[in-house]
Amino acid sequence: MTSHVKNTLVTTAAIAGALAATTLFNTTTVKADTTSSAPVTTTTSATKDTAIASAQAKVNSASAAVVSAQAAYGSASTAASDAAAKTAAASASAAATSAATSSAVANAQAAADSAATAKSTADANLAKAQSNAAATSRAKSMTSAAVVSAQSAVASASAKASDADSAVASAEAGQTVTANLMKFDDPTQASAAQQYFATKTAIVKLLPSGQVQITIPLTSGLKYLKEVSYNGVDATFTKTGDDSANITFTADPATSYTLAMTMDITSVMPFMPIMHEKALLDVDTTIFNGLLAAKSAADAALTSAQAALSTAETNAATVAQVASKAASAATAAATVASDAAVAATSAATNLTSAQAANSTAQAALTSAQAAQSAADAVLAAAKANLDSANAALTSAQAELKSAQNIVVVTPASSTASSASSTASSAGSAASSATNSAASAATATSNVASSTSTTTVTSAVVATPATTKKATSSTPASSTTAKTLPQTGNENQSALVALGLAILTLGIYPMMKRKHA
Repeated sequence: MTSHVKNTLVTTAAIAGALAATTLFNTTTVKADTTSSAPVTTTTSATKDTAIASAQAKVNSASAAVVSAQAAYGSASTAASDAAAKTAAASASAAATSAATSSAVANAQAAADSAATAKSTADANLAKAQSNAAATSRAKSMTSAAVVSAQSAVASASAKASDADSAVASAEAGQTVTANLMKFDDPTQASAAQQYFATKTAIVKLLPSGQVQITIPLTSGLKYLKEVSYNGVDATFTKTGDDSANITFTADPATSYTLAMTMDITSVMPFMPIMHEKALLDVDTTIFNGLLAAKSAADAALTSAQAALSTAETNAATVAQVASKAASAATAAATVASDAAVAATSAATNLTSAQAANSTAQAALTSAQAAQSAADAVLAAAKANLDSANAALTSAQAELKSAQNIVVVTPASSTASSASSTASSAGSAASSATNSAASAATATSNVASSTSTTTVTSAVVATPATTKKATSSTPASSTTAKTLPQTGNENQSALVALGLAILTLGIYPMMKRKHA
């Protein structure tokens, strides 16, 4: 069955129910007041009072909840307003701080970078100065060692020169050595003149020229020995007594010397001629060979060592001066580096402080924004609570109004005197029912033709006319009311039942459809 057919049937049923109700209420019924007949009671007065009291309590509770919610909403609104003001202040402060600190941060950053660059340069200069100081210190140590070595060399050379000088001085002072006069033609035999040189010694002296001066002590025979020569050079006679003298000649260092002698013994032996003989003086003067050369070498070595020492000392002094300057430069560089490090640290601290001030302002702003969000959330919750309380109050007020509109029907018996009044009221009610049924049928028809569902928001409780109890002298249980002719009252009960059934069948689907 299609929806159009269903809607048509619903509409038809509603109209039929309305017509049946109209017929019912337009039928005049006169009944006697009996004890068995009573009007239908909707509710009792006590039940209505209870409903009203319950609804009033709900209204009071909902009103109190509304007041509480309004107070909470007001407090939350104030807190949200305060939080918004604080957020605005924090935002302004953060903006001002950011504007102020941005320049400070930039300046601090520039100062920190400059200080870091200066520190780096100072550190590099310090490292260079320290390296130079270390190099010059090593050079100083080396030159000092060279001075010490040169001093040692000078000492050694000086000792050797001193030894050479001592040897030369001793040689120059003269030394007594063994000396013998041997026959020239037989060196193994003593010369006849040997008897006059009883000491068999000679005094040898080293001359600055490198030659030696040989002195032969003549102990006697001076009166006989007239001449002594060496290589054609006469020797010198230095008398030491009446018949003694020292005979001295100069020669190169050798182991023996050939002496020419003239002997005149005619004073004692007139028949003997003056004799010219040669004698071999066996004396070793080579002991002085090399003394002067050694002395010269020692002196030269000493001079060289002294020159080397002087050079070493000069170098050492120069290097020491350079090392001192390098050490001073390193010290100055260390001071500069230390100052640069302090400046860099201070600049970094200032930068950190500026950044911290900015961060603090931003943190304050973030905190204020969080507080504002929390206050807004509380305000939203309070608003929701207030809306819920208002809704509850509205519902309670509606329930109270509904309770107040409940009709209490009082039980009563019909009398003959109230029949006309009842008929008149029934006619009015029938007319109203007819109109209501027509309206319901029209609404049902409109609902049937609409594609949207209409939600019923409220129920209207119809107030039926109250039947007043008529005064009757007839006892309530004496008789049963009789039906007037030509009204068809004998079919009244069946007609009423049929009309109500049709009306129910017409309205129920409509209401069911509305609440679907």
